[in-house]
Amino acid sequence: MKNTEKNGFLTISFIRPSMFGIQAKDALYPLVFAIVKAITPEDVKINFYDERIEKIPENIEADVVAITVETFSAKRAYILAKKYRAQGKKVIMGGFHPTACPDEVLEFADSIVIGEIENTWPEVIFDLRENKLKRKYENCNPVDLSTVKMDYSVFKGKKYNPIGLVQFSRGCKFACEFCSVHAFYKNSVRLKSIDTIVEEIKNINEKFVFFIDDNLFSDEKRAENLFKALIPLKKKWCCQISIDIAKDKKLLNLMRKSGCFMVIIGFESLNKQNLIQMKKGVNIKNNDYDNLIKNINDASIMIYGTFVIGYDYDTKNTAEELMKFALKHKFAIANFNPLMPMPGTALFERLKKENRLIYEKWWLDDSYSYGNAMLKPCGMTPLDLVESCKKARFKFNSYPNILYRLFNLKSTCKSFKNIIFFLIANLVSHAEIYLKQGRKLGGGV
Repeated sequence: MKNTEKNGFLTISFIRPSMFGIQAKDALYPLVFAIVKAITPEDVKINFYDERIEKIPENIEADVVAITVETFSAKRAYILAKKYRAQGKKVIMGGFHPTACPDEVLEFADSIVIGEIENTWPEVIFDLRENKLKRKYENCNPVDLSTVKMDYSVFKGKKYNPIGLVQFSRGCKFACEFCSVHAFYKNSVRLKSIDTIVEEIKNINEKFVFFIDDNLFSDEKRAENLFKALIPLKKKWCCQISIDIAKDKKLLNLMRKSGCFMVIIGFESLNKQNLIQMKKGVNIKNNDYDNLIKNINDASIMIYGTFVIGYDYDTKNTAEELMKFALKHKFAIANFNPLMPMPGTALFERLKKENRLIYEKWWLDDSYSYGNAMLKPCGMTPLDLVESCKKARFKFNSYPNILYRLFNLKSTCKSFKNIIFFLIANLVSHAEIYLKQGRKLGGGV
């Protein structure tokens, strides 16, 4: 560790790689680095690079390169790791993908962090200083969220979209088959104190705030108390929730009063058999979508709907049907994704046993491009799956349909800020869909 010996301190460069090695228009700051910055000793020098918004230097002046790795960015992360290890840097990787595929990631890194980082990072720093870096660091105990601090200064000078990120809870009370969140956090659901999250939001400069929780409605009473506490802050916020919250009109109105302008809901499918297969029981119990959507819109809250296509009861017409459903209800945003078997999930293991995976590791396969089918569906061909999802994405996000969806008089048009957010979000989404479709993961060096 030449720099450490020469300067008397440790230098670490954090990297958030992009999927393709190019910049993106929809980047939000990665909250994990605000957490890591807060628990890193002050005498450790930190540089942070986010490839989604800036070019990463060819030669990094640091002792250590620490990379957060998601499955879609794994190939790019490995390209960067190879380059920086060739320059004599130690490379540490952490995140969802190293937790799901530790042996694979260790082929490209000197060390990996498995699971949540808060309890292991101090040990990593100590071992780096002692030149005794271990191959694996694993946190087996759920982190106490009351101990988690944030230091947003790590993002100073970075040009992200103007949305602040916070996290009230970790984990989800549901266990959908395809979800990597449950694979990472298991059955653990933890919440911060309301006082803590309120203080964090007060320290965020952005007017718009996104709760990155997998389901902000994991505890109804705590959620209600949170919404009440948000009212004086006068922030506009959005979150991910399960559809069951839409039964409670009183709670929806409280959300609106506290600043909620949009909710992200995983509808996933309109077919009951698919919902049973994906273990989406909450949607089966709450399937009166027309009335539930009306309740949300009546509260002047926009909807971001997500759908997955490729389960066993889907056909080549399913994506079109889902697109028409989202268009009918004038969703502010919607995703129509071909089913993605992520490593570590129950879905991935089931499809592997059924010999239905097209690629052994799609995230590393040179023949895979973004938007390709990753599995062999039962009710259509892989090509049908790709083309139907692509058509649904392009049609829903066409300029005429963006204009059509804008005129949702109960939600989008209820405020000028809603209209501005809708237009910016849809124009960005339109551009990103065309940028990503068919592009190879990894990019060049």
